[in-house]
Amino acid sequence: MKTTSQKNIVLVLLWFLSIYATASFCANVTYDHRALVIDGNRRVLISGSIHYPRSTPEMWPDLIQKSKDGGLDVIETYVFWNLHEPVRGQYNFEGRGDLVKFVKAVAAAGLYVHLRIGPYACAEWNYGGFPVWLHFIPGIKFRTDNEPFKAEMKRFTAKIVDMMKQENLYASQGGPIILSQVENEYGNIDSAYGAAAKSYIKWAASMATSLDTGVPWVMCQQSDAPDPIINTCNGFYCDQFTPNSNNKPKIWTENWSGWFLSFGGAVPYRPVEDLAFAVARFYQRGGTFQNYYMYHGGTNFGRSSGGPFISTSYDYDAPIDEYGIIRQPKWGHLKDLHKAIKLCEEALITTDPTITSLGSNIEAAVYKTGSVCAAFLANIGTASDATVSFNGNSYLLPAWSVSILPDCKNVVLNTAKINSASTISSFTTESIKEVVGLEDSSTGWSWINEPIGISKDDAFSKLGLLEQINTTADTSDYLWYSLSIDFEDDIGAQTVLHIQSLGHALHAFINGKLAGSGNGNSGNAKVNVDIPITLVAGKNAIDLLSLTVGLQNYGAFFDTWGAGITGPVILKGLKNGSTIDLSSQKWTYQVGLKGEDLDLPSGNSGQWNSQSTLPKNQPLTWYKTNFAAPSGSNPVAIDFTGMGKGEAWVNGQSIGRYWPTDIAANGGCTNSCNYRGSYSSSKCLKNCGKPSQTLYHVPRSWLQPDSNTLVLFEESGGDPTQISFAMKQIGSLCSHVSESHPPPVDSWNSDTESGRKVGPVLSLECPYPNQVISSIKFASFGTPHGTCGNFNHGSCSSNRVLSIVQKACIGSSNCSFGVSINTFGDPCRGVVKSLAVEAACA
Repeated sequence: MKTTSQKNIVLVLLWFLSIYATASFCANVTYDHRALVIDGNRRVLISGSIHYPRSTPEMWPDLIQKSKDGGLDVIETYVFWNLHEPVRGQYNFEGRGDLVKFVKAVAAAGLYVHLRIGPYACAEWNYGGFPVWLHFIPGIKFRTDNEPFKAEMKRFTAKIVDMMKQENLYASQGGPIILSQVENEYGNIDSAYGAAAKSYIKWAASMATSLDTGVPWVMCQQSDAPDPIINTCNGFYCDQFTPNSNNKPKIWTENWSGWFLSFGGAVPYRPVEDLAFAVARFYQRGGTFQNYYMYHGGTNFGRSSGGPFISTSYDYDAPIDEYGIIRQPKWGHLKDLHKAIKLCEEALITTDPTITSLGSNIEAAVYKTGSVCAAFLANIGTASDATVSFNGNSYLLPAWSVSILPDCKNVVLNTAKINSASTISSFTTESIKEVVGLEDSSTGWSWINEPIGISKDDAFSKLGLLEQINTTADTSDYLWYSLSIDFEDDIGAQTVLHIQSLGHALHAFINGKLAGSGNGNSGNAKVNVDIPITLVAGKNAIDLLSLTVGLQNYGAFFDTWGAGITGPVILKGLKNGSTIDLSSQKWTYQVGLKGEDLDLPSGNSGQWNSQSTLPKNQPLTWYKTNFAAPSGSNPVAIDFTGMGKGEAWVNGQSIGRYWPTDIAANGGCTNSCNYRGSYSSSKCLKNCGKPSQTLYHVPRSWLQPDSNTLVLFEESGGDPTQISFAMKQIGSLCSHVSESHPPPVDSWNSDTESGRKVGPVLSLECPYPNQVISSIKFASFGTPHGTCGNFNHGSCSSNRVLSIVQKACIGSSNCSFGVSINTFGDPCRGVVKSLAVEAACA
């Protein structure tokens, strides 16, 4: 018999052994025809994309935990070369670029990682993730069988792999990384590169596998990916995708949960019923690894957005929104879907599905081996619900939906029937005047004028018009083109300055005054403008400010697509109707702004003016104010209504380009989007006729409680005193569940084990800790209709429902009800009834 001290020694030894065992545990990751195989076990895996630089390190743990709570097994991210190597040989892995910290945060939550090294990313990221210095290497051609490019690509890829190895982050070392990706969507454009594309892809595959990560590599959208690389699918639907070898599993690397927003565009969104339908169809037809792109989109801070014209918000209508708040019902319905799929895992990993037709647009897929059976019933028609017979039972299948039967008998979930609660979020605004630590001016703002035209010592002159990216190397959005021209007394009264530019926008100044502006759009970046101008006798200064709005990130040879005022630039309507082509004259150039060189974004320069009247609606103006952070912990944005276009910094950190005056077209939006039928990026739009983006996220971790500095550079003219803070909060909590809904997924085990029949249940839970339901805004059992925030009573409604709901919910953080006449009575016999509730939490 051991003494107490001996027992303690044994416990300490066991503790040390457990720590050692955890640290040295190595997972063997392989694959076969059905799935990824981790330590000899096939796995059904659900993944979601979170791009570490599109949020902050302080946000990462919460985002990752919410992903885990939502049923994810894997976090997928690109690696952004231009973020990590902004200057060749000079690396940045700090702050939002701390890739190792991010991967370790995922591991700490118990999730796997898919590391998409690329190093081409696309991702609506500036220059597709390539550093612009790469473009200037002699003889280089991107993404083809080119020795200078391959040498750089291998060097960076190997550096990332070595970093991960040094931290033991590959699964083969006991870490979380179970997959890596080389290249990205090359198969979409490889035909443009001819025969060299084939040899390049073979080289990329060989290079990647030679790095000996111990985990499989994938190439998405690459049907000729050579063994052992797994080719994978990207798209809104991938159920029909088949890998290029029967020895490879069916993997969906990008299921687009919404779409990106462009400046000048309406806001896209994707109904969760359609997203869930696409996911269920993928697993129904043999898939075992699916990734949401994005699960959290985040924010394009700084000058990181690509496109061009990609907005600063990269919300993507993802299950976790730009600010890190769960988007309901998308997050909750997908969580239920993930649970339903995992109930089928034992059957899914064992065999291929047997797929049969049960009628027009009706398909059954059965996974059966021995006593294990799981089935998916799909109605892929867009018009009509259908009642089908399967295994001797009858099932109602709404149009464009999939029912999941983990035991081939009972429906645990239908993708068109949402049990999850939904929420309405809103922003409360707070005037920045109320929180300024006042400057010496009455408004709390100080300012500096950016000089018009050439003001820096490093300006230079050249004959002709220069392409912008080759001139600036993307060190700034801005490039000045300046020219002085003499005229005699007699000048035409109808003079027009005609300017053609490769993009993306420009401002024309004549004799120090803004004469006009022009910009392209996400469909066509080029600018072609005719600006009426007034010239004077004698010398005239023509100063053209050309600017980029994120560099091209996609397409064959995208690295060669130029920007800037490449001409022609023509003066039309001069004396006697004559014209002058200014294109080949000697222009003087200035890269960037004087304020950038003076580090005005930091707010530290001592030249700020606060003694005279604040200039408003003036182009090329820097503004600064000091402010106290809004109270509370809710996410913060700045509402830039009243400003034109520019960039903003909080405590020296760029929150991105703002452009609230870029308005979406009036047409194309619908009040409600029918989820039935194939989704496209233009199918479901909102915000038509309104600014594409007025609210710009300021991470809480960038704010100090009392003294903060906000700096703006305004290009075209605005009134900074109009801007305000906006705090995001949940307005209403709603749910609408019918008698025909399946029971909650969580009730599946108790239901089957106890033999008791559980019916549909409506559940409400306040989204934040320490909140309780404070009021019931609407409650109806019968035939209610409408959407959250706009429910209405139907032709019948129980008169007992409001008091029952109020009694059960008010003062509690959560409440639930069986959707049944046993609870609420029967207000209309013979009719399928539903329960709709809208509540407020406080």
